[in-house]
Amino acid sequence: MHDAPLLQALRAGAPHARVLEREAIPSGLLHDEATGARYGQARALVLPTDTKEVCAAVHTCAQFGVPIVTRGAGTGLSGGANAVDGCVLIGTERMNRVLEVDADNQTATVQPGVVNDDLKRVCAERGLWYPPDPASSAWSTIGGNVATNAGGICCVKYGVTRDHVLGIEAVLGDGTAVRLGGRTVKGVAGYDLLGLFVGSEGTLGVITEVTVRLRSRSTRPPMTVVGFFDRLTAAGEAVASVTASGTTPAALELVDRHCLRAVESWKRMGMDPDAAVLLLARSDAPAGAAEEEARVLLECFRSAGSTWAEMSTDPIEAEALFEARRLAYPALARLGPVVTEDVCVPRSLVPEMLARIEDISAAWDMPVANIAHAGDGNLHPLIITSGPDTSAMDRGQHVFDAIMDAAIALGGTVTGEHGVGLLKRDGMRREMSSAVMALQRSVKHAMDPGSLFNPGKLVS
Repeated sequence: MHDAPLLQALRAGAPHARVLEREAIPSGLLHDEATGARYGQARALVLPTDTKEVCAAVHTCAQFGVPIVTRGAGTGLSGGANAVDGCVLIGTERMNRVLEVDADNQTATVQPGVVNDDLKRVCAERGLWYPPDPASSAWSTIGGNVATNAGGICCVKYGVTRDHVLGIEAVLGDGTAVRLGGRTVKGVAGYDLLGLFVGSEGTLGVITEVTVRLRSRSTRPPMTVVGFFDRLTAAGEAVASVTASGTTPAALELVDRHCLRAVESWKRMGMDPDAAVLLLARSDAPAGAAEEEARVLLECFRSAGSTWAEMSTDPIEAEALFEARRLAYPALARLGPVVTEDVCVPRSLVPEMLARIEDISAAWDMPVANIAHAGDGNLHPLIITSGPDTSAMDRGQHVFDAIMDAAIALGGTVTGEHGVGLLKRDGMRREMSSAVMALQRSVKHAMDPGSLFNPGKLVS
């Protein structure tokens, strides 16, 4: 058998790791959740339990000249974790231990396979909080969050994953493990190699350990402001008004009619099916300040023309509305193929970007639903294709490209948090100059001269 020597070497180097040959690899492990992103057939899947086993697997792959694709939970939406033909998949599902929670220094050290929500629960038991909260937090892993520099609902105030990573351990192309960063809040010795790995989408090495910064957990329920609007652009104007007010809410989320109806038909949460757009804002400021911040948010909603806006006095109801926001993508996806966008524009231009999305949708006769981390300008237009037929998918690709171009034209970016992966490579080339792209490729070559890690993704 052609793969026998490779499999034998993988098993010999990491005898305690689980190694599956190609016929035994479940097809669902060959790709993430990105609609329309191609994927190949892996030669083997390795499921290590610690850094030593990852080192051995990487060393073996380097000897055989076999590419490596690292896979976490597979919740990505850009094709970044998709297998390439002939690769070895390194899955992190068995590297799922919280190694330490240091309450004194407010840090946690974890293996990459720890699920985001599981870390939150462990931290909460110690009165601490890990802020990054992608919509997939119930399933996505810390390693994948670091690899894509994931964001989430709270990032408007608390930042994205990069803002909370203090240190990592990573395995390089020769099988050597290195530690980058550390446990200190500050550290400026040398180039920021840690920063290069955060958001590198598995193209520079395999992350095997992560140390993150934590915060004290608030025991006071946040204040929530809810607003309904009859026009998408009016909701965008409310977002711009919040930005202009100087207020920084803990969350500012947008959900449109398509998403509300999909969630309601799935979960029967009692939401108004006739509402065009829902805006949700949250203040977690200290007592007194939270009420004032909520009043400012409420005035921003009303001045932008909300059809109804109020402060929520029921924390259970407020949490249910935010849960509806989290369910928007899976609710739509269960109805048929959805191509997910992830553009980001300057916050004051959210109304203009929403208007352009509406125009693009009309021009291509393709429904586009909208959810957004509106407070930081990160929009997730969801392109609803009528089916997997070639015509629908082709028109969906035109809409996808047009939305990226619109974001670039407004001084934005083609990806705010999902990553480049496979789907955004052309968009990245349009966003960046040739000189910057050359610099990106030079970093890849310097860190991974053999192009061992995740070839064909990001800048490859």
